[in-house]
Amino acid sequence: MRRNGKERKDRAPRRPQGSYQEVARRPWIFRGAYRGRVTPKNIIWHELIGLKAKIIRASHPELVGLEGYVLDETRNTLVLAGERVWVIPKDVVWLEFEVDGKRIQINGKELVGRPEMRLKKRWRK
Repeated sequence: MRRNGKERKDRAPRRPQGSYQEVARRPWIFRGAYRGRVTPKNIIWHELIGLKAKIIRASHPELVGLEGYVLDETRNTLVLAGERVWVIPKDVVWLEFEVDGKRIQINGKELVGRPEMRLKKRWRK
């Protein structure tokens, strides 16, 4: 982080840089300036980090009802931050994403794969 030379302070200590960023406890959540472009048809190809997610069905009963913001995404897992931070396997859950007041439900098996490789996959519409 760049420092202000005269006052010897950080330029933006512990606060969002833009109106589209928000702080959830400690980690930064990037909301994105154009989140309205996410629809049920294109969520498979869209960036999930920063979206609010809730688990509505799972093979493990303790996962049902967990909700929070997606902090990170790997090939087989999502990292959700809510009351605490959870690492959720994608292939055993049904997720509900909230985007601009709309709720989009999707099977986690459709999200399995690295985020950059999901763009190349062909899906039936």
